[in-house]
Amino acid sequence: DGRLTFFPGNQTVNLPSINFMKRHGTVFLNAYTNSPICCPSRAAMWSGLFTHLTESWNNFKGLDPDYVTWMDLMEKHGYRGQKFGKLDFTSGHHSVSNRVEAWTRDVNFLLRQEGRPMVKLTGHRKQFRVMETDWRNTDKAVNWIKEEAVNFTQPFILYLGLNLPHPYPSPYAGENFGSSTFLTSPYWLEKVNYEAIKIPKWPSLSEMHPVDYYSSYTKNCTREFSKEEVRNIRAFYYAMCAETDAMLGEIISALRDTGLLGKTIIIFTADHGELAMEHRQFYKMSMYEGSSHVPLLVMGPGVREQQQIPNVVSLVDIYPTMLDIARIPVPQNLSGYSLVPLLCEKAESKASPRGPRTSWVLSEFHGCNVNSSVYMLRTGKWKYITYSDGSSVPSQLFDLTTDPDELTNVAIKFPATVHSLDKILRSIVNYPKVSSSVQEYNKQQFMSWKQSLGYNYSSVIANLRWHQDWLKDPKKYENAIDEWL
Repeated sequence: DGRLTFFPGNQTVNLPSINFMKRHGTVFLNAYTNSPICCPSRAAMWSGLFTHLTESWNNFKGLDPDYVTWMDLMEKHGYRGQKFGKLDFTSGHHSVSNRVEAWTRDVNFLLRQEGRPMVKLTGHRKQFRVMETDWRNTDKAVNWIKEEAVNFTQPFILYLGLNLPHPYPSPYAGENFGSSTFLTSPYWLEKVNYEAIKIPKWPSLSEMHPVDYYSSYTKNCTREFSKEEVRNIRAFYYAMCAETDAMLGEIISALRDTGLLGKTIIIFTADHGELAMEHRQFYKMSMYEGSSHVPLLVMGPGVREQQQIPNVVSLVDIYPTMLDIARIPVPQNLSGYSLVPLLCEKAESKASPRGPRTSWVLSEFHGCNVNSSVYMLRTGKWKYITYSDGSSVPSQLFDLTTDPDELTNVAIKFPATVHSLDKILRSIVNYPKVSSSVQEYNKQQFMSWKQSLGYNYSSVIANLRWHQDWLKDPKKYENAIDEWL
């Protein structure tokens, strides 16, 4: 959650490495994901293109293998490249459950797709390494810096992808699991200031936006949660962020130890945030701030220190920024703009032949846990969210200066603002057309999957994450699918 990198969010948990980057570099106050779910978000970051252009519709459908990433171009121009950890931007990954959930979101039924969010304490007060896989990848990156990068004569680019602070799989939730367990050790939990944890407003089910209701139901959050449960989920999430911060610290230390820190640019960001029980939901897949607002910090030679940038930026800006840093010509067809002029206070027009950056960012979502395509335009104080064809589902408008928690939809109050923001959105993307092509794609994918099985698909679904609900009345749900098809 990007809001943890600046005041007041950063009061809830101690993040020393993030604070180090803020002291010696720049923090973006309004950085957003272009799609609040792992694979489509990373596809946007690695391709520099909006989701509707790459057609990265869900966690199964990312980039085609022949996309040229910024790392490909940097390696072509003489950089030594290395990747460790989670990449997750190409098609074909994630569970069967994940993709079937995404394809069938238009079906007229409600099925819980996740385990009920819960916390779990592991280990002891001195246990530092909880997320073993991430630590192993961090160790690999540290060793690569100390044993290889330090000896290079040409420049290098290192990418380290962490899984934390993602919730952990919950084995009780079914064969394919859901990731609904917030897990940490007492060591990290002690870094959290429980007094500073804000308990979000808990909306009643009847007052929820229809898409939020669907999301809350599929995420298993429609039952009651005590204040203590909600506070704990948030605290454990912040503790997981503290462990992530320590891994960033290892990279900074390795660069310092090898004398490379002063001549290396470091960028820290995330593919999406975590709602952590805001808006009666956990996980991501939402345009609310907890899910869509990501951290973005940059430090290194030429980057202004202790700078806070209020401009709206998004992950598609990473691609042109990397090329700009490396002095490689930036392709003209990209969706994003280089951040270098903002970081170094250069005149924008000289930096980009495309002219100045736009005053808006776009995010869109077409995957599971949400029963409609969603589009978000963020500009100035406004966040405009619209769904599907723009008319069959109510749009939302939030004034983030007076309503940072996004509790009051003012779309009806400001029709002229809605009209002008919708006009901008339609000039960027013909979103009703995109929504209907996603619906078509979902149907075709489900049908070909169903045929490929050669036997009743229902028996497969009975073992997916939905199994608890599905098995109560398989016939009813099969009929709903038949009707949809």
